Amino acid sequence: MVCIWINLLYGGQQQPNLAVMTARAIPFQFMDKDTMQNLKSFFRLTAGTGALAAALFCADSAPVRAADSSFTPAQRAEIVNIMRNALKTDPSILSDAIASLQNQAAAQKNASALDLVRHNKPLFGGSSTDVVLGNPQGTLNVVEFYDPRCPYCRKVLDDLDALVAAEPDLRLVEKVIPVLGPNSTLDAQAIMAAGMQGKYIPFQKILMADSSAPGMDRIRNAARQAGLDTDKLVKDMKSSAVTTALAKNVALARSINLEGTPTFIIGDQAIIPGAVSLSELKAAVDKLKSNH
Repeated sequence: MVCIWINLLYGGQQQPNLAVMTARAIPFQFMDKDTMQNLKSFFRLTAGTGALAAALFCADSAPVRAADSSFTPAQRAEIVNIMRNALKTDPSILSDAIASLQNQAAAQKNASALDLVRHNKPLFGGSSTDVVLGNPQGTLNVVEFYDPRCPYCRKVLDDLDALVAAEPDLRLVEKVIPVLGPNSTLDAQAIMAAGMQGKYIPFQKILMADSSAPGMDRIRNAARQAGLDTDKLVKDMKSSAVTTALAKNVALARSINLEGTPTFIIGDQAIIPGAVSLSELKAAVDKLKSNH
């Protein structure tokens, strides 16, 4: 694959910026200059599939210029017409190409995040301030980043209990991060403070199931239901220990470019965003287990 189309379209003039190139053109497979009919057939066959999107960018412009010079002006014009007509008759070529580029960028971003997880396992799975569901000595490590006010995070609570019950070797680390505003911060602080009294999970479940108006009255009521020392909880919410723990969780979330909650890190093999189903979580853990 080469990017001859850039030079063909712009004839050695100053080339447009990346955004303009992406919006205007589709690359093609370089064929011998004496087989123009084959070039036409190849382009018609492949252009609509989006399979050529990966060649939108040139790694080395020198080979491009050399190949470009092997075409006559008439051949250059014919190639340009082929590409322009293809784009006019099938606009999906462009959307396929852009989608392919976006998918490649997402895959690269995911790979970079997983590489960071691999090199910082103690930070993601070994914190003493986060609660661990399941087997604390389990070898199947899963990390969940969640916001206590996120409706999707609330939705998966029961699924997480079922997942832990189904796999005795699962070690599920819960990392609370307040990403939905001041009320999320209050709830996250309260959950971490409840953990200081050994009642992280009971308080978390009560608080996240409570649909009353957010605020300290709601938090105090949940604390009483969970059997917590309410005054101590309120004090601990503002402690340096809670503030530091939450800051570390948020920093970790940012380090992997987390875009929403819940987000699950399956060992060091996959990152799954969103409220996935129980069956999807089980499948991910089973794959982790098979590769362990």
